[in-house]
Amino acid sequence: MRLLTGLVENGVRDVVLAPGSRSQALALAAVGLARSGALRVQVRIDERVAGFTALGIARESGAPVALICTSGTAAAGFLPAAMEAFHSGVPLILLTADRPPELRGVGANQATIQPGMYGAWVRLGVDAEVPGSADPAVFSTLAVEAAAAAMGAAGAGLTGVPGPVHLNLPAREPLSGALPDALPVIAGPPPRPAAADPLPVAPGPRTVVVAGADAGPDAERIAREGGWPLIAEIVSGARFGDHVVPDYRARLRDPALADRIERVIVLGHPTLSREVTALLGRTDLEVIAVRRGGERLNLSGAAVDAGAIAVTGPDADRTWLAEWTRAGTSTPDARALAGPAAALDRTALVQAVWTASGADDRLLFGSSRLVRVADQVLPGARVRVHANRGLAGIDGTIATGIGIAAAAQTEPAAGTVRVLLGDLSFLHDVGSLLLPADEPPPRIQVIVGNDGGGTIFDGLEVAGTAGSAALDRVFYTPQSVALAPLAAAYGWTYRRVGTRAELERALADEVTGPQLIEVPLDR
Repeated sequence: MRLLTGLVENGVRDVVLAPGSRSQALALAAVGLARSGALRVQVRIDERVAGFTALGIARESGAPVALICTSGTAAAGFLPAAMEAFHSGVPLILLTADRPPELRGVGANQATIQPGMYGAWVRLGVDAEVPGSADPAVFSTLAVEAAAAAMGAAGAGLTGVPGPVHLNLPAREPLSGALPDALPVIAGPPPRPAAADPLPVAPGPRTVVVAGADAGPDAERIAREGGWPLIAEIVSGARFGDHVVPDYRARLRDPALADRIERVIVLGHPTLSREVTALLGRTDLEVIAVRRGGERLNLSGAAVDAGAIAVTGPDADRTWLAEWTRAGTSTPDARALAGPAAALDRTALVQAVWTASGADDRLLFGSSRLVRVADQVLPGARVRVHANRGLAGIDGTIATGIGIAAAAQTEPAAGTVRVLLGDLSFLHDVGSLLLPADEPPPRIQVIVGNDGGGTIFDGLEVAGTAGSAALDRVFYTPQSVALAPLAAAYGWTYRRVGTRAELERALADEVTGPQLIEVPLDR
C-alpha cells in the first residue's frame, strides 16, 4: 500500500494490471486508489498485452506507468514491452509479485528466478523486502527512487533518458486484507524527465539534421535554429516545417549533396532507410547523436553522445539549405492516378490515413511494409505520430494504440487514435482486441492493410536467394483469416473498404468506440 501511494505522490497516474493471486494486495490497493480518483486502472488478462498497453499510455503521457502482475511466467510476459521501453526511452515501473525468500529455489509452485530477470533492460532493479519484515517507510522511499529512475534521474545511469524500472515484490500469506472503499492520497504533479546538460553546437560545417523515431519536435527546432536541412522519418514527429528534405533517400544517393556533408546531428532512432544508416556509419564526417533510448547511436564508432543540443547561431550559408529543400521529383499523388472508385494500393492507403489525421488525432504506425511506403511518399504535416521503433518489432502494436487512446482521452479535445499496420502485425496482437466492458471504450481505428502475408520480405535479400516455396512458407507466411467474424467476436465495429472513396468515408466517421477497418491489398 505504501508503495502504490508513494508512486501516486510521485506522479504515477496509470496502472495496468493482469490478475493473479500473489499480486492481489497490489491489485486491490490500485482499485482503491482508482475509486479515490488518484489512479486510472486498466485490466488485461494477458501480461504481454498489459505491458504494451502501459507502453502506449506512457508514450502518449510522458509519465511513468505502473504494471502489476503475479509471479512465475506472468512476469516474463512483461519482457517484450520492457525491451521496447528501454530502447525507446519510455518510463515504465514493473511491479512483479513474488514468493518470499524461503520459497525460492525449493520447487514451490509458481516460483522462478525473478530478481534481475529483466537484466540490462531496466534502469533500476530492486528485490524488495517482504512487507511485515521491514519498516513501511522503506516502501515509500522505494517509490520515490523508482519514479525518479524511470524518468532518467541522475544516478540512474542515463541522465535525462526515461526507461523501465523493476521492483520485485515478495509477499507471505495472508496475501491481502480488507481495505476501505476509497484510499485518499495527495497526488503529486506529473513528473518531467531529468534535464541533461545541452551540448553547444555552432554553425560552420555543412550540417544536416536527421530525425528518427521518437525525435519529436526538437529536431525541427534545431534544424530551424541552425538553418540546416531536416531529414525526418515519417515516425519521427518532426516531419514538418520549411527545412524538411523531400524525397530524402534520393538526395542522400546524390554524391553532389551527400559527399559534401561535414556534420550530422541525429535525434531519435532512424530505422527506415539504408541511406540514413550508411550516412551515420561514415567515418569522414562528425556525428552528434542526441540519446533518446538506452543505447548510444554510434554506427560510425566515433559519434559524440549528447543529452540535448543548444544551437549557438544560424548558419550563414543559406545555399546549403536551399540545395537540399528545393522541389524535386515527387511521388505522384494517388488521387491523380486513380478515381474514387479505383481499388486501393499502399500509396493511396497511407495518403488517405495521413490526410485524415489532424492536429488533435494520434497516428501509430506498425512495423510493416506500410510504414516504409509512408516514409517514401508522405509530405510534411504536424501530425502526432507514434511508433515502436526502438526494436522495430511487430509485437504489441494494437495494445500500444489502445494505451495511447486511454491516455489521450483524458484530454477533452483529443481526437481519434489511428493504428496503421499490416495483417501479420494485426494477427500477432489480436488478443489485444479483448477489452473490459467496465472501462471507457477507446476512440480508436485500427486500419489493416491486408495483403495476405509478410510481403515486406519482397524488399529484402531473401527474396532473391530463397526458392518460392521456402519464401512462402517461412517468410511470407500466407494467411486467409476472416477479420469480420474476428472483430464481431471481440465486439469491435468492422468495415471492409476497397476504394479510396470508401476509405475516406470510413476515416471520417465519428469514432465513439473501437473500430476495425480492413483494406484488401494486392500481394
